[in-house]
Amino acid sequence: MEHLVEHMKVSYHSVHEPKCGVCRKHCRSFESLREHLIGPLPKVECARVFSVRGCSICLNIFDSNATVRYHRAACQYSRAAPMPRGGITGRAVALACKMVGGGSDGSMDLCAKVCLIGEDEHIIFQTYVKPILPVTNYRYEVTGIRPEYLRDAMPLKVAQRRIQEILCNGEPLWKLRPRSYGRAKILVGHGLDHDLERLGLEYPAFMIRDTAKYPPLVKTSKLSNSLKYLTQAYLGYDIHTGIQDPYEDCVAAMRLYIRMRSQAHPRDYNSGSGEAQNNYPAWRQRELERMSPEELLALSASDYYCWCLDY
Repeated sequence: MEHLVEHMKVSYHSVHEPKCGVCRKHCRSFESLREHLIGPLPKVECARVFSVRGCSICLNIFDSNATVRYHRAACQYSRAAPMPRGGITGRAVALACKMVGGGSDGSMDLCAKVCLIGEDEHIIFQTYVKPILPVTNYRYEVTGIRPEYLRDAMPLKVAQRRIQEILCNGEPLWKLRPRSYGRAKILVGHGLDHDLERLGLEYPAFMIRDTAKYPPLVKTSKLSNSLKYLTQAYLGYDIHTGIQDPYEDCVAAMRLYIRMRSQAHPRDYNSGSGEAQNNYPAWRQRELERMSPEELLALSASDYYCWCLDY
């Protein structure tokens, strides 16, 4: 038990982690769980059960093969067609940009198109953006952007102001606090640090839900997965098969966010807030060693904020 206690001190296992539906093993990420179930060296019994009653998208295990077939129809998304403009719905908005190249070699990213959508996937705001520096590479094969699209495009400063208005939604930025952000919107996206930097915007970290950084969605090496991979693995369809549209990226990020937010976890802020405390102090060592694994798990808390708490 001494080794188990030491493990629990550093592992931050909690009820908010992905968990095998067969052996109940806790995994740090869905990639770890995927390897456990269907990787090159899976756990044999878990892999056997999963092959019959498991969903390869959400990695859940069901009562029967028939239930899995019925579930998969709802679990697998299809590629989204652009929706008409609409109002802001829900507590979150997704943002994505497409970059053209600046600088002498065209390697400097300049935002040339931006899109924001609501939880219903309707477009809230979408525009071409006129970069403040000369464009030296339009990257047409990827962006589909031509020089004439940017000639009369919205100035970057105007786009900044419009996006900030949508995100703050009438709330002063300086008033926003964790768990108390009023009408302001949660910002969803993939690689948002880069997008916000290129837009020249700042937004509080506790209001950002980045699918490139969310621990359950990263690789086992803790590096980021691409949005293309996450969409194929956890939503069941392909993106970036031709010219890339920021609307498509917004939809993929929003769907991933909603799927993660909808995980059936206990809505326990203390265990899932990421405000991890030392629940295994040295003075309790003897008491801890007498506890069962379930009791030790009940003491443990996640070291990241679980998106299920956004509900």
